[in-house]
This record gives sequence, C-alpha cells and structure tokens, in this order.
Amino acid sequence: MTENQKHRLEFSSDSSPQRPLKIGKTTNEDLLGDKEEAESMNRNPGIQRYLVAVEYIGTRFSGSQQQPNCRTVVGVLEEAFRKFIGQSVSVFCSSRTDAGVHALSNVCHVDVERISKRKPGEVLPPHEPSVVRRAVNHFLQKNDGDVTVVDVRSVPNDYHARYKAQERTYFYRLVSGPETLSSFDKDRVWHVPEILNIGAMQEACKVLVGHHDFSSFRAAGCQANSPMRTLDELDVCEVVSTPYFPSSMERKQRQGKEEGENGVLHSESYEVGFGIRRRHRCFVVTARARSFLYHQVRLMVGVLKAVGTGDLTVGDVERILEAKNVSSASPMAPACGLYLGHVKYDLPPPPPAPTE
Repeated sequence: MTENQKHRLEFSSDSSPQRPLKIGKTTNEDLLGDKEEAESMNRNPGIQRYLVAVEYIGTRFSGSQQQPNCRTVVGVLEEAFRKFIGQSVSVFCSSRTDAGVHALSNVCHVDVERISKRKPGEVLPPHEPSVVRRAVNHFLQKNDGDVTVVDVRSVPNDYHARYKAQERTYFYRLVSGPETLSSFDKDRVWHVPEILNIGAMQEACKVLVGHHDFSSFRAAGCQANSPMRTLDELDVCEVVSTPYFPSSMERKQRQGKEEGENGVLHSESYEVGFGIRRRHRCFVVTARARSFLYHQVRLMVGVLKAVGTGDLTVGDVERILEAKNVSSASPMAPACGLYLGHVKYDLPPPPPAPTE
C-alpha cells in the first residue's frame, strides 16, 4: 500500500459525511504507528521534514484531505508549498476534518528538498522553519487567506504527524437564546434557541468520561476496528460571546451586577440600548482523547444539548451509552460548531544552531 493510500484511511477526527472513499480499516496499531513504514521514510538525506501547524475555516473547504475536483485544506497547502519551492510536495495531516469543521491547530508534515534556482540540481541547506512559515503564508494569503500556518518545526525524516500524535482536543461552540444568530457567528456555532441547563450538561459529561464502548457514539461508515475509546476529558463551560466590545457605560453597568458562571454577565441582566444586540449565552464543550470514533464528538454534543434542553436526563445518557447502538443517541450536532483545537506531541528537541 502506498503512503498516499494509507493516509486516505480513517483519521482520528469528528467530522461531516463528506469523506474519501473507503479503502480499508484503521486499527489501533495504525494509530500507534507503523515502525517499518517510518523507517522506510528515511530516504534522501537532503530532504528536510517539517511539522506544520495550520488553522482554517472549514466552511470553505470540502474537508482537509485531497479529493478529486474539490477545494481541500491539503490541496491549498500543497499549492502554496509548490509556489514556494518550485516543485510538488505531499502534505499529510494528523487528523482528518471534513466539510464545515474548523481547526485552530491541525498538524501536518511535509518533506522539502531545497534546490538552487540559479543552479538547477544543486541541493542547498534546508530552510529555517521561520522562513517556511513566512513564505507559505505569503502564498496562502494570496489564495483567499482561509488557511494560515501558525507554527513550523524541523523534525527527523521518520517523524509522522499522524502516528506521533499523543492526544487530540476538540472544542464545540453552542450559543443559546431566542435572538437571531449574529452574522459574525454564521457557520461558526450551533445556535440553540432554547435555554441550556449547564449544570445538567456537566453531570452528563461525567457519565461519558473514561474507557467505554462508544458504539452509541459511532456513526455509520466508521472504519475503526474497535468501538473502545478512552475519553480523558469531556466538559462544558460558559464563555463570553464573541465579538464583544464593552463600552465604558456597559462596564459601569456591570459594576454591582451579579455575574454568571465564569464571570460571564448575561445581557438580559442589564438594559440594552436601541441598536445594541442582545448577546446569546455561549457554551464550549471540550473533548480530549488520544483518538475518536467517526463523528463521536458531534454525537456526544447532540446528547449533551438534549440534556441541556431537558429532553434527556443524565440517566438517559447512561442508558444510551449502555445500548451500544448509535440509533439510541440524539441527532448529531452540526459540523459548523466543531473545532479541532490542539494536537499534542512529544517533540524532539530542536537542532542546535549552526556554528560559524
């Protein structure tokens, strides 16, 4: 199986139905890494591998992975690298996100051989990571600017963005309240008109944390061999709705007012003048694990939302988990509120600075 084929398999993510064709199943051994494949990647010593962290707005892509006749995150990145170094490269992501899912930091790796433009065929020393970041961002900004490189690190040629990932963190944003959704939040959050009971949602989170059979939170088409996963963290908290620019008058109104949880003052607790939008209450669900089943996070958020609105109880969540059948779960949360927040690595130390 070629490397390109291998990377079209199911990645650890939670995303929307648009996905590459099914080629095979991903096993836990795949997630731990394929030692033989990694060793075979030590090819040309003149090639430098870079670990590249990127952020993007998922609404504008048909997912992160390459797909025929579709605009994808990988496709845009490969084009920017091609313009930078003058030759084609292959970009491999740590986590696959599908259409509508955003990333605050998804991590990829790419191999670059620096060839002299004045003397074709002459291999030059690798670019510094800071140079790669600035140059690739230069070309990305010319291509709608909906992908940005946020960090670059030089790594050994066997360092694999997917297999070396130790942990993935997702965030899901919900806003609640009857007000019409702000234009600034369009395609960035899930708008729930009902009031959400955050206390009940937090209790429901405790049911799902730990090592479980998550078959009830596993969408059809999942290619993982086992539904067993360890959920290290699942929590919901209230945060300030964005964008939020308090005036001096509003700050004075806040003085002496009883603030909500986490210091959040709800707009319904004070007078709002004409032309000033009443802000929604904004909640963030955090899910952290080494890997997730297909659509696991969005299915869990769908259940938590139902608990928050009172359609389900904490006891119902326990029964859904024990049912081990996705048909028992609530409708899945939409892709627009999901963000891949962070991919954790045990990074090797940076190479020593060159001596003069």
